[in-house]
Amino acid sequence: MPHVFLTIDTEFRWGDHAAGLALPAISERSIEPAGVGLAWQLDLLARHGLKATFFVDPMPALVYGEEAIARVVAPILAAGQEVQLHLHPNWVGAHPGDGGATHGRFELIDHSRDAQAALLAKGIALLTAAGAPAPVAFRAGSYAANDDTLSALAMLGIRYDSSHNGAHAPWPSAIGLPAAQIAPVCRRGVMEVPVTLIEDRPGRYRNVQVCALSTAEMRATIDHAVDRGHEALTIVSHSFELANRAATAPNRVHVRRFEALCAMLAARRDAAPTAHFADRPALRPGRDDAPLPPSALRLRWRQVEQAWSTLVEERAA
Repeated sequence: MPHVFLTIDTEFRWGDHAAGLALPAISERSIEPAGVGLAWQLDLLARHGLKATFFVDPMPALVYGEEAIARVVAPILAAGQEVQLHLHPNWVGAHPGDGGATHGRFELIDHSRDAQAALLAKGIALLTAAGAPAPVAFRAGSYAANDDTLSALAMLGIRYDSSHNGAHAPWPSAIGLPAAQIAPVCRRGVMEVPVTLIEDRPGRYRNVQVCALSTAEMRATIDHAVDRGHEALTIVSHSFELANRAATAPNRVHVRRFEALCAMLAARRDAAPTAHFADRPALRPGRDDAPLPPSALRLRWRQVEQAWSTLVEERAA
């Protein structure tokens, strides 16, 4: 019976900051875009009785203050969902209104282990100051983690990491694991819970993400994990992913996928229950779970959906 981790990376979009937008506009476009952001997602999850993990990046508090992050954390906790740590280090040294001219390094792996530990400690302090419980799980921004990251997390008492993404390996997802690793594994003192993949084409992988896979592919992935008794199924989305890139209208392709995903997980709750990392799930490491094999039919249908999403939904006013 797989533990299902439905994860939503929740962050301020750097591009909106670099465009010189004020905090209210950045927050709206990143957290509550087009009526299908955080509040809408929390409501849908509640209606289906699902657990989700919101990996919240607290580093924009260095630029816009702790209250900006507290306004993100509070509704998540009020809805009974969990907040865990996400981190984009480029916010260090940034300043409002400078067009993004000042910033830190964009990838966590561009820092030494000690520097990563300092950044992570700062992230923990900012997240808890915003009202979140002490995090037990982490995902690096852009999946940019390496083995030094895991060592730093262990030193700071964070038990789970979910940064390994074979579709983005070996860079910026740089943990020393095989690209096809999707089963949890103990490494450097933490439990690594990789992002689940499908085999898009032979030898090529695609992560299980709402904007990346069709509903049919997500259904096949869930069934594959259940039928083969996988240990974990880790799905990714973002706070802004259900709107178009301009944040002016819902992307109806992505919205339908998220609605279908929630319905599928609710229907399979006995065989594939959703979990919080804070539940301290007893994951069995070292299994040989393999990604869903490729299917030309599923691939072609997704390509049709993606073309519609790009040419129609992303251009909606």
